Amino acid sequence: MASKVPPFSPLPPPLAVPILGAPNSGPSSIWFLIAFSPLPLASLVRKRPYLGDLSSEPSGLGTGVVAIEHDGVSTPPLAISFCKTSRNSHLLAVSDEDGYLSFYNTCQSLGSVASCWEKAVEARVCDWIAHNNAIFDVCWIKDDNHILTASGDQTIKIWNVEKRKCTGILVGHTGSVKSLCSHSSNPDLVVSGSRDGSFALWDLRCESSYKNTHGEICLGYTAVVKEAHTSIQGKRVRRGKAGSMSITSVLYLKDNVSLASAGAVDSVVKFWDTRNLKSPVTQACPYVEPSLEKERGLHGISCLSQDSNGVFVAASCMDNRIYLYDVLHLDKGPMKIFSGSKIESFFVKSAISPDGAYILGGSSDGNAYIWQVRKPEGLPVMLKGHEGEVTAVDWCSSEIGKIATTSDDFMVRVWNFKKGGCISSGSPKAVRKRVIAPNTEGRKLAMDEHLYSTEMADSLCASREVATNPHSPVQTKSLEFSTPESGKKTHFRSLLGEEEEMQKSPDAELSSPSSVLNPPPSLKRRTIRDYFIVAP
Repeated sequence: MASKVPPFSPLPPPLAVPILGAPNSGPSSIWFLIAFSPLPLASLVRKRPYLGDLSSEPSGLGTGVVAIEHDGVSTPPLAISFCKTSRNSHLLAVSDEDGYLSFYNTCQSLGSVASCWEKAVEARVCDWIAHNNAIFDVCWIKDDNHILTASGDQTIKIWNVEKRKCTGILVGHTGSVKSLCSHSSNPDLVVSGSRDGSFALWDLRCESSYKNTHGEICLGYTAVVKEAHTSIQGKRVRRGKAGSMSITSVLYLKDNVSLASAGAVDSVVKFWDTRNLKSPVTQACPYVEPSLEKERGLHGISCLSQDSNGVFVAASCMDNRIYLYDVLHLDKGPMKIFSGSKIESFFVKSAISPDGAYILGGSSDGNAYIWQVRKPEGLPVMLKGHEGEVTAVDWCSSEIGKIATTSDDFMVRVWNFKKGGCISSGSPKAVRKRVIAPNTEGRKLAMDEHLYSTEMADSLCASREVATNPHSPVQTKSLEFSTPESGKKTHFRSLLGEEEEMQKSPDAELSSPSSVLNPPPSLKRRTIRDYFIVAP
């Protein structure tokens, strides 16, 4: 079916300044439209999140509410994803149950709950019908010039975002495609998971198998693993129970040769070496009391996510818990467990923040929650506003502090931090502290260019209490941030409660699990497979 491209309103004449990331953009380009939208200078500086000030009310900072509707018909959103490159990170892709793919510029002032329906078209950059069925997942690739869509029509489509044109279709699954993930360094490599119980590997550089009746190029998978997560009782699945063998989430790990998969049948996360897919390298799962072993199969996993360094993998489980694993110590089970949300459907997702410091999760109780990774026993911050089950969630990779949540109330909320921190009204003796900005290359560049004075961090306050919801069993509390002086002395492992520092001898460096992600020079590169004993 041909893509539906809505007409655009007249645009102002082109600027003399070239548009980053789209040198050949024309009036019909999505990047051209975004270029004329105001970009707040505050978004150019990366700051440590100030959780006490989270808000989704319109404030001119790119926060607000977006109603998902097309031609006056509302539809529930199913997946969201911010662009991954810093220059386009404010662009949010949203897919829905009717097969539409929509894009929103979160730097613009979005509507409120009262006005979001009237401003639905105004807030949208563009949209088109990508599939004639629900789109369960989306994935940006190739510097955000292309996006993949996984659909209930059992296919994955490759879209050129600028031209809004389908450049290829990945075919081979026999069930709805539920999850997508691209290779961290090679965007032509993709892994997908399906309701048919299989996950497949794709190489977008391969020659096409054939063209369909619409002239679209169709590609087949390069490898597939069937029945990757089967029932404990056996591989036989009764008719009508195919969902129990569904692959709900897949991840390409940062060592570039391993991947993780999870399913609806149980709470087991399996890890695979893409060079030998005959059997998983290892697997991880929560410890279950012997008396509760029979109930283990009832708790599937709805979502997997990882931080930008690939050290942690988080699994949202149907037992209302989120389990955090260290990929190099999977034999120890989950290192942290987060509770407080309700995960009653496989549409409820979670995501680790890019710096690995927080976990954002949806919930069936209509709220979203944020936990500190280093304080799993602490009470999560509750984000209230949705009127239905909160499903997909995502972090903006470049604008630290900006997040997005979707819900069955047909709305997407974009959250950000209010300007001008304040002292908690419930703690008159609270002391103002400096907030640490992430030690990343992006922030270093911003500081080198002197876009903002470092004194800006001093104007932020790090102690504010979030109001407690009296109707929820889960309460919230304020979070504490350390000072820059103490932050410099904090080793990455100390955030996890492990204060032992590894010796830096050559032998220790080679045997260190960190060599998977940062291989020692002049040595053979090790992978996650090297740290597990594989049965012959």
